[in-house]
Amino acid sequence: MEPIIELHNVSYKYPNGPKALDNVSFTINHGEKIALVGPNGAGKSTLLLMFNGMLKPDSGEILFNGKKLTYDREALREIRRRVGFVFQNPDTQTIAPTVYQDVAFGPVNLGMSRDEVRTVVFDALNDTGLAGFERRPIHQLSGGEKKRAAMAGILAMNPDVLVFDEPTSALDPAGSEDIMELLDEMQVNGKTIIISTHDVELAYPWADRVLLIKGGTVLLAGKPGDVFYNKDLVRSCKLSMPVLLELYEGLSEKGMPQIEKLPKSALDFITYLCENCGLQRKEEKTCGDIYLADVEHTSPEIVQNLLASGSIAAVGAMGTKAKTFAGNGNICPEFTYGVIDKCVLKAINKKNTLILTSGGMFARVHTRVEAFNQEYDQHIRVIENF
Repeated sequence: MEPIIELHNVSYKYPNGPKALDNVSFTINHGEKIALVGPNGAGKSTLLLMFNGMLKPDSGEILFNGKKLTYDREALREIRRRVGFVFQNPDTQTIAPTVYQDVAFGPVNLGMSRDEVRTVVFDALNDTGLAGFERRPIHQLSGGEKKRAAMAGILAMNPDVLVFDEPTSALDPAGSEDIMELLDEMQVNGKTIIISTHDVELAYPWADRVLLIKGGTVLLAGKPGDVFYNKDLVRSCKLSMPVLLELYEGLSEKGMPQIEKLPKSALDFITYLCENCGLQRKEEKTCGDIYLADVEHTSPEIVQNLLASGSIAAVGAMGTKAKTFAGNGNICPEFTYGVIDKCVLKAINKKNTLILTSGGMFARVHTRVEAFNQEYDQHIRVIENF
């Protein structure tokens, strides 16, 4: 993997305030999902503001695609197109009267033609699940819809990196799941995603790598399990271990075998229990199937016919287009977040499921199921033609 953002010995102190960053160095690679985790006041938001030049380090340097970041007007214009920033409070970012005007603001300032602006705005609204909202006044949107509008405004400029400060703050659980699913979809489509959060339950299953931050320094960076299983260090940051790791640790202390790969999801944990508690005998590994429908190349009628057969125990919709397809086709998905793992769990229990998805998410289903089959010696089939 190639670096896209590099920080070398970066320090920063707010005027008349405390030192927010102290000699910070780390690298973010193309296509990664990165979570900056730490307590309030740790320096997470300050770091995020460095990535697209909104703050300039007092010392040290920042590189983007191998080139040192400079702070003249033209350079800042370019880096802010390449690195999109979504603030914690979308009200600070949505400025136009209507959704269309707000999403079009960036592309217009980039000098796009009227037709180009229209194309990128409608694409961004479709990608964020806001198709049909073009004329809606911004002030009439819910909190989750405002978050999506802010995201659409950034996506319309086609950045390489998307930065989110507390992406699920002030959202209910369903809204939070929708936002995290959307971030997954963006990453699958080639974006590098960086978030800040103090929610360990959100960061642990989502991130490729976690940076644990306290007092303006990076205490530890690595895979989520390696970071969060360091109990003393996590607690020193006034955080707690993810629940799955606490359960795993408790069972290990009771004599359960330890495993090389820490459980990162409910599916991993349940499989761990099945393998070590005699809940599933080796000769009983008959599994259900996962049917896979690309919503860009199928019709609601075909899906309805499959559901009418009575062979499908649950439906999952993965991605914005899939959820729109389900709504238009009067299909009620049971799963809209963590879809693959939930369908794999059903398959272990000998039940068939259907996943609606599209684009890069389609290949992701195959990759995840194949990896699970190999790791746990299972035989779950993914069926596309039905």
